[in-house]
Amino acid sequence: MDLGLKDRVYVVTGATRGLGNAAARELVADGAKVVVTGRDEKRVADAAAELGPQAHGVAVDNADPQAPARLIAAARERFGGFDGILVSVGGPAPGFVADNTDEQWQAAFESVFLGAVRLARAAAAELDAGGVIGLVLSGSVYEPIPALTISNGLRPGLAGFAKSIADELGPRGIRVVGLLPARIDTDRVRELDGLSADPEATRAAHESRIPLRRYGKPEEFGRTAAFLLSPAASYLTGIMVPVDGGMRHGF
Repeated sequence: MDLGLKDRVYVVTGATRGLGNAAARELVADGAKVVVTGRDEKRVADAAAELGPQAHGVAVDNADPQAPARLIAAARERFGGFDGILVSVGGPAPGFVADNTDEQWQAAFESVFLGAVRLARAAAAELDAGGVIGLVLSGSVYEPIPALTISNGLRPGLAGFAKSIADELGPRGIRVVGLLPARIDTDRVRELDGLSADPEATRAAHESRIPLRRYGKPEEFGRTAAFLLSPAASYLTGIMVPVDGGMRHGF
């Protein structure tokens, strides 16, 4: 299936590893051009080099108020256009309510929540009809995840924000979509599993609750993201797509 991605230009944040990197890889594989970001300059340069000439790296923190303007300008200057953005960011610090400090909440709010709002708002002002804004959220939008209290507090709010702007931007032909990963086999998930006394038992317990009986592969998430960002998904907006192997049992 031709997704219609050839020569379209996207910004993908948090793309030096994990889900953002997987999405950038699939976009490039289908012919898109991407501006990839991350906070570490060397990692960004390495990620862009690995993706090839259809990628350009910009070292920036999602929490930086200047990030949206810098990234959109980079897309236009390097590749001559701007067709969409996928906002991905590393997860906030794990912990229960008694564990997390005000500083951790504030840092996560600035990066995970307000950073995403700023990026989406800037993209909305710059996109034409056919443009798309994607947000990488979490299965915690529907069901809290133990020991991820900060994420549980912030991700559902972003889902509400995404639905709100989908309604606002729809008449302009701009789509807004959310992706809700669960147990995808990334460094972040392996780190979280490793916090338990028995990581192998923890993984087995999670897999037993997933109908497909395995963790997802990053490329499976990436292919889903590429489709949702593509013209092939032109009538999909205001939706939250679980990428979870069936882990969510509600409709």
